[in-house]
Amino acid sequence: METRPPEAATADGTAASFPRATLRGVVFMALSTLALTVMTAVMRYLTAEMHPFEISFLRNVFGFLMFLPWFVRQGWGPLRTGRLGFHALRGVLQAVAMMSFLYGLSTIVLAKAVALDFSAPLFATVIAVFLLGERIRARRVAALILGLAGTLAIVRPGFIALETGSLLVLFGAFCWGFALIAIKVLARTDSSVTITLYSTIFIAPITLIGTLFVWQMPTGEQFAWLVLAGVLSNVGLMLQAQAIKECEVTAIMPLDFLKLVWAAVIGFVVFSELADLWTWIGGIMIFGASTYIAYRESRVRAERREAGT
Repeated sequence: METRPPEAATADGTAASFPRATLRGVVFMALSTLALTVMTAVMRYLTAEMHPFEISFLRNVFGFLMFLPWFVRQGWGPLRTGRLGFHALRGVLQAVAMMSFLYGLSTIVLAKAVALDFSAPLFATVIAVFLLGERIRARRVAALILGLAGTLAIVRPGFIALETGSLLVLFGAFCWGFALIAIKVLARTDSSVTITLYSTIFIAPITLIGTLFVWQMPTGEQFAWLVLAGVLSNVGLMLQAQAIKECEVTAIMPLDFLKLVWAAVIGFVVFSELADLWTWIGGIMIFGASTYIAYRESRVRAERREAGT
């Protein structure tokens, strides 16, 4: 039976209510959001001189190179799968999502792009209803409506001119929502390592197709930034996975909001951008809706597990 680390003791010898595992999960998740936001900022910086297709391709190439030591130690076993076609579909969806997000990111405020990207789980929830036949009740429907309202608050159609960048980020979030459903289906049969590896394997050649039309040899400095982006991406995802392993998803999910905080700070310091009030209001609404939906889904899964025992 799996054992959990002991809870920290208080001064009077009683157990504290905040387990060390939860504290580690919080720290890992906070560091994950920082790594992934810095990675996004690096790619935003590169879009000033490089095409988003080329950035997407090279970032994934360098990210994949980080897995080579894994293959040396583990062999090719993690690549065994009976759902190669589904992995390819997921790769296409994620590649389109990445390129759309980068295109949009190159033209709008960093914090706004991050806030709109929070909508991906909302799209995934709606897609799951139609493709997987999942049922959602009134409270999750209300959360979806709140998330939609948050999206409208940021974009404000009819009050300000629609930005192509915002629409591209939303389209990327929509495609990522589909990819999340694909991951959910693949997780029934394949390990997280297999899913991650095939993601990189398929995204690279897909983004290469577009890169061939816009290729320009990166400078030494650009190569260094691309390597950093690949490293930060993998580190961020590994920290996130470790945070989920340490404690319940519902305990650390609220910390994902730190991405908007980091994005606002980095955008101001590095790009001289200032996120407006509507970005904060909409971002909070979207994030709140996504967090509640994740919480409800985890509760439903827990209830089903208890019912099956």
